[in-house]
Amino acid sequence: MLTRACARSLVRLGRIAHQPLRHVARFHSVAPRQDAPKQDALKQDALKQVAPKQVAPKQAEQVEQVEQAEQVEQVEQAEQVEQAEQVEDKKAKAKKAKAKRSKAAKAAKQARAAKLAEASSVSIRGRSYDIDPSWFNVPLNVLDATSRRLHLQRDHPIAITCQIIQSHFPAPTFKHYNQLDPVVSTHQNFDSLGFAADHASRALTDTYYINNTTLLRTHTSAHQADTFRANESEGYLISADVYRRDEIDRNHYPVFHQMEGARSWDRTKVPDGDVAAAVRKDFETLPCHGVQVEDPNPPFHPERNPLQDGHSPDEAEAIGNHLKRSLENMVVDVFSRTKAAASQADPDYVDEPLRMRWVEAFFPFTSPSWELQVYYSGDWLEVLGAGVVKQDLYTDAGVPSQLGWAFGLGLERIAMLLFKIPDIRLFWSRDKRFLSQFYGVLDRPDTLKRFVPFSKYPPCPRDVSFWLPAAPGESSAAVPEQSSAAAPEQSSAAAPEESSAATPEESSVAAPEESSAAAPEESSAAAPEESEDSSAAAPEQSEESSAAAPEESSAAAPKESSESSAAAGTAKGAFHENDLMEVVRSVGGNDVDRVELIDEFTDPQTGRKSMTYRIVYGRLGRTLSHVEANRLHERVTAALVSELGVEHRGRRLKIR
Repeated sequence: MLTRACARSLVRLGRIAHQPLRHVARFHSVAPRQDAPKQDALKQDALKQVAPKQVAPKQAEQVEQVEQAEQVEQVEQAEQVEQAEQVEDKKAKAKKAKAKRSKAAKAAKQARAAKLAEASSVSIRGRSYDIDPSWFNVPLNVLDATSRRLHLQRDHPIAITCQIIQSHFPAPTFKHYNQLDPVVSTHQNFDSLGFAADHASRALTDTYYINNTTLLRTHTSAHQADTFRANESEGYLISADVYRRDEIDRNHYPVFHQMEGARSWDRTKVPDGDVAAAVRKDFETLPCHGVQVEDPNPPFHPERNPLQDGHSPDEAEAIGNHLKRSLENMVVDVFSRTKAAASQADPDYVDEPLRMRWVEAFFPFTSPSWELQVYYSGDWLEVLGAGVVKQDLYTDAGVPSQLGWAFGLGLERIAMLLFKIPDIRLFWSRDKRFLSQFYGVLDRPDTLKRFVPFSKYPPCPRDVSFWLPAAPGESSAAVPEQSSAAAPEQSSAAAPEESSAATPEESSVAAPEESSAAAPEESSAAAPEESEDSSAAAPEQSEESSAAAPEESSAAAPKESSESSAAAGTAKGAFHENDLMEVVRSVGGNDVDRVELIDEFTDPQTGRKSMTYRIVYGRLGRTLSHVEANRLHERVTAALVSELGVEHRGRRLKIR
C-alpha cells in the first residue's frame, strides 16, 4: 500500500516539473505592473485634452433641445389660451345672439298679439276668416299649432300610430281623410249632431271661437254628416287635430288628435236587401286573432243599450259582431307591438297574455254602444268607444238606406301607451333627441322601441293667490289683509328643489315644498293616467264618438242662423278655470308642466272669494333655473290680473 502511494506522488511531482513555463506565465498575468501609475496619469492627461472637444457639443445640443422644448411649450400654451379665449368669446356671442333672438321673438309675439287684437280677420291654413271681437278667443299658441299637423309628419310618433291603425282599414273599402280644414261651422260641430243650444260644450270657456258661427273643431265628428252625404266609399277613417280649452297637466293639451272610422252597408245595394246576411258574409273574411275576449253583454238591451227603431235584431247583432272583430284585430296588433317594445327595453319584463273586454257604454251618436278595454300593466285601460250609428244621422245626411258601425279613439292616448311617452307636451317638441328615437320605424316596424327619456329635470312650483273680481257694489278696500295661511310664503329651507347656491333674493321667493322624489308622477318614467280624450269626462265630444269626416271645407256646410249657434255661458268677464288655464298657457307655453287648485277661501265678512293655484314650471329640454321660473311667474301673474280682472294677493317676487 505504501509503495503504491509513493509512486503516485512521484508521478504528480514529475508532471509539475515538466510544465514550469505555463505556471510562470499564469503568475505574471495576474501580478500588477510596476509602471501602472505612470500610464494612468498619462491617460488622464490625454482625456483632459480631448474631453472639452467631445463633451461641450453634447451639452450645447442638450441646452438647445431644452430651449426648443420650452419654446414649443410656450407656443402650445399661447395657442391653448387663444383657443380658450375663442371658445369663451364664441359662447358669449352665442349667448348674446340667443338673448337677442329671444328678445326679438318676444317682441314679435307681442306685436302679433297686438295686431291680432286689432285685426278684423285671421288666416288659418291659407284661408281668411272674419273675427268677431266679442267671440274671438283663440290665442297665438293655438293659432300656430294649426299648421303643425303632427299626424302627417313622417317618423313622428303620432303619425306612426296613425298609420299602424290605418293599415287595418285599407282602401278601397275605407277611404282615408287626413287633411281636413280645422275651421268648421257651429252647425257642423254642434247642430248637426243634436247638441242642445244651451249645451255646456258650446261655451266660450270650452271652445275656441272665431266668430259666433265659426270655430276650431272640438271633435272630428264635426265632419261626419258631410262624409255620409258624400258617400264616396263603404267605409272611411278620419285623422285630424282637434281643439279644446282644457286644464293643464301631462295628459292634456289644447290641441290633440283624434281618429274616427265607420263602415256602412246600403239596403238598396246588398242582395235581396238583406243587410244582416251581407254583414255576416263580410264577417267571415275577417282574420281571427285568437286572444281572450270577455263579452258578457247581449247584442242590445232595452234599457241599458237599446235597439234603434227601424233596425232588426239580426242587423244589430251582425253589425255589432263585425264591429268588434274589426277593432279587436287592430287593438291586438297595437298592443302586441307595445309588449314587444316593453320586453326589449326591460329584460325583467314579465309578459302576460293579452286580455280584452267589451263594456256597455253610452255615446250620443251610436246605439247600442260599447267601450273596448285592454288589461295592461295591471290595470284595465279604455282604448276606444264604438257602436251602431244612429239612423237619424244617415237620414239627415241624405242616405237613409244605409246603416253601419263607427268608432273613435285618441291618437295621443294610444301613442303614449305604445311608446311609453310620459308627457303629452313631448309630442310638440322639435328636439332631435326626441324625434330621432322614431326614425325608420315606419319602414321597419320591428325597430319600434320605447321612448328613452333624455332629461329628468326638477320642477319649479310657484303659488299664486288672488281675490276674484268684486261683485257689483263691493269695494276692493273691503278686502282683508292677506294672512300667511291663505297664501303661504316659504323660505328656501322649505323648498328642497332650490339650490343652496341661491342668492337671498332667490331664496325669498315663495316656492312650495315639492321634491321630485315625493312626486312620482313627475318622473319621466311615469305612465299617463288619463288622457284628455276620456269619454267619461265629456262623452259628447270624446274621441270615442262615432263619426268622422270628409274632405270638405266649412263653406260647404249648410248655412245656419246665428240663433242656432248660441252658446251657453258665453258672457265674457265671469271667472272660469279654463280661462285661467288659457292665460297661463299663453304666457308660459310648454314651460308649464301643470296647474292645480290647492286652496279656496271665502271671507266671512265681505263674502269675497280667494283662490290659490299652484303652477309647476318645468322645461323639457333643460333645467329651468329659479330666476327664469320667477320671471315667468311674474309675467303669468301680471297677465292673470290684467286679463281676468283678479286682485293679486301676496308679495311680488324678488328677481335679480
